Amino acid sequence: MIKTSYLSKTVQDLKPSGIRRFFDLAANMEGVVSLGVGEPDFVTSWAVREAAISSLEEGHTSYTANAGLIELRKEIAKYVTRSFGVSYNPQNEIIVTVGASQAIDISLRAILNPGDEVLVVEPSFVSYVPLVTLAGGLPVTIQTKKENDFKLTPTELEAAITPNTKALLICSPNNPTGTQLNRKELEQLAEVVKKHDLLVLSDEIYAELAYDEEFTSFAAIQEMRERTILINGFSKGFAMTGWRLGFLCAPREFSEAMLKIHQYTMMCASTMAQHAAIEALKNGMDDVEEMRRSYRARRNYIVKSFNEIGLDCHIPGGAFYAFPSIKSTGLTSEEFAERLLMEEKVAVVPGNVFGESGEGHIRCSYASSIEQLQEAIKRITRFLENLKVH
Repeated sequence: MIKTSYLSKTVQDLKPSGIRRFFDLAANMEGVVSLGVGEPDFVTSWAVREAAISSLEEGHTSYTANAGLIELRKEIAKYVTRSFGVSYNPQNEIIVTVGASQAIDISLRAILNPGDEVLVVEPSFVSYVPLVTLAGGLPVTIQTKKENDFKLTPTELEAAITPNTKALLICSPNNPTGTQLNRKELEQLAEVVKKHDLLVLSDEIYAELAYDEEFTSFAAIQEMRERTILINGFSKGFAMTGWRLGFLCAPREFSEAMLKIHQYTMMCASTMAQHAAIEALKNGMDDVEEMRRSYRARRNYIVKSFNEIGLDCHIPGGAFYAFPSIKSTGLTSEEFAERLLMEEKVAVVPGNVFGESGEGHIRCSYASSIEQLQEAIKRITRFLENLKVH
């Protein structure tokens, strides 16, 4: 029998993903309508898939450069400049990674010394706090508020900073709330960042899924490029989750440090996926726009529906998540999600898995067909009515 003492205490103390627990429960049930896992219901466009097939047929089955194919890095540089107004040198300031999650991982490992604090804005994606811990840092969470649409304020940021604070980890549009920070709001946060000489890890994986206001990259804010690690990828906006392809853009000193870690732990991202991503950036933006229009219509439907059935829900500015409050039911997030799954076979994610300020809410992905969303609302309405009866 293996002794637990053989295992790292850090790893032993990590909690399993709360998202996956509900996903696994739902996977073993028939007839479930899932609003759980944050994954597009669109299939990667045919042209992108064909580029990967051609890559295989042409025998491109070897390693690429550690930082990724130079052609892809050049296309990423063009894309970031065109879309976000920030320029990076594809030779030494861009790294192609195995998903945006790996980009966050190597970024944290490159900048943190033991005891360095990283401010994590919550509600947040479930991997942020564990990744800070695994990198030897100390995660310090900032709890945002529903009454402010879960937007981080300069006052909240200032109050969380200590002499040990090294970096701010932020995601806009946000997972799980869908909250998007506009240019003015980012500029106000940037003043605090500069005042305290912080670094910023800006997870912008949902940049292409902004609906009401133009997306602004943190790196595009004045004086922020030199202290920002821009993290993005192809999973969400390009419907390429299973391809596991992300990228990071950062000043050369940061990129070179991160490339060392990438070299030893991953070597390079999938060659075929990289060829597919080149096609996506060159010719796939019309597909992205089509998906964005569809998500926006679904967002409008589900948010309106939640508010009509008594679950207060703010309008998310981006991503594909609604984050309604279930406090009126008197149930905790976990109780609500478990009972909804067992009684009506609708899978959602309890808000508390995204941090303390997520309690009293559920995350509902609207990356499902409108028919699926309508069925989910029908079942949730019936669930709420039964709660009142009992």
